[in-house]
Amino acid sequence: MPNNKMIVIAEKESFIVRVLIEKAQSVRVSCEFVKSEVDDISKKLEGVSLITLYLADSAYPKEEVIHYLIDSMEENGSQVILIGEQLDLDRFGGQIPKHLIYASFSRPVDNTVYTKTISEYFDKVNSGEFKKSILVVDDDPNYLSIVREWLKDTYKVYMANSGLQAIKWLGKNSVDLILLDHEMPVTSGPQVLEMLRSDEETKSIPVMFLTGKGDKESVMKVVALKPEGYFLKSIQRQELLEKLNEFFIFHK
Repeated sequence: MPNNKMIVIAEKESFIVRVLIEKAQSVRVSCEFVKSEVDDISKKLEGVSLITLYLADSAYPKEEVIHYLIDSMEENGSQVILIGEQLDLDRFGGQIPKHLIYASFSRPVDNTVYTKTISEYFDKVNSGEFKKSILVVDDDPNYLSIVREWLKDTYKVYMANSGLQAIKWLGKNSVDLILLDHEMPVTSGPQVLEMLRSDEETKSIPVMFLTGKGDKESVMKVVALKPEGYFLKSIQRQELLEKLNEFFIFHK
């Protein structure tokens, strides 16, 4: 069974909070109460995909807690369900970016709908629906396979072994990012980028170059094309994952 894990954050473990936890557990989700303090939350965040933030009687989380939650959700790709009086939701909701809020419930909560919402969320998580998508374009099949293995657990990964194949694939599909080999035969990376930028359907897709040349002159040629970034092919798995995660955090 997938490791479906969530926490309910509140000022105290009230009767309503315990009911919320029980409802989550009823759909086979590991769930527990966490007090609304940074230290307490930091100890329980590992593996958490969904957070329920319970606002009771206008008792909003401290500013440091809000900032910590936002940073953590951005980094981990998790989201939050807000629960409270409608007035509290209206006042507090704007403090959290909309893309991090999966759902909001005004009190009294419809437990059936709340439970269904949790279940649907984890169905989407486990099907990979929330994963960012990346198209890797490279004429070296071995390198394609390596990069796919590195990224497949975190992203939806598609592959093209030539520039023309990538252009054809993008005619029917779209992705959140393209990793494009700079040095390819027939249609080079710069030529592919030019074609992408001249098409209304693809011009807004971010492109990062992959290059095997790290000398200053080669790097300057890559940068001059104004991609969203570039990676040397000598980059290791962990560094690549960290840089991609950083890119997506700042390109919402």
